[in-house]
Amino acid sequence: MSDGRCAGVLLAAGAGTRYGRPKVLAEDGAWLRTAVAALRAGGCDPLYVVLGATGPARRGPDGRWLICETLAIPEGVQPVWAADWAVGLAASLRTGLGAIARHDEQPTEAGAPRYVAIMPVDTPDVGADVVARVIAAARAAPSGLARATFDGRPGHPVVLFHDHWAAVIKSAQGNSGARTFLDGRTDIVAVTCDDLATGRDHDYPPNRAR
Repeated sequence: MSDGRCAGVLLAAGAGTRYGRPKVLAEDGAWLRTAVAALRAGGCDPLYVVLGATGPARRGPDGRWLICETLAIPEGVQPVWAADWAVGLAASLRTGLGAIARHDEQPTEAGAPRYVAIMPVDTPDVGADVVARVIAAARAAPSGLARATFDGRPGHPVVLFHDHWAAVIKSAQGNSGARTFLDGRTDIVAVTCDDLATGRDHDYPPNRAR
């Protein structure tokens, strides 16, 4: 397709009801830092984190963005708040893609992103090698669409070419995220990443029985 820039959107708006707290706060922010590092080292720029249940980020005394007044967002990551986060994953996705669209309206020397890699905050073993592999597959695909798979299961990240963003936003409903758009399509490259990670999301804390 093309070698355009790939933005990274980290979905971290949920309340984490089963986990017992918003997952963006898990392990004192370790999941947040791990996911940001994976997206950044995997080739994503710019980077956005979509917040919701925690409330919007606020600037601390030193100028850093803070979540819940104490957890610092990694440098260079732009927080955006999904005011309607309780609607479900679709609200976070629309907010994240909307933030990139606004970035498009402010041209930089590097040019506007042509792809976006979407990843949730609760898959902490997905690293930069997975992100880079899926981005490369999307860039090589005629459709510009690719997603990681683990043991045959669709996972994250999902990488979308710019031309699909409007359709993804329009089709996103409830907790489906991009799934409504992706399901049934035959032009998505499934990128096997079993050798790199499990891709499992963590819905429960280690000490809590399901």
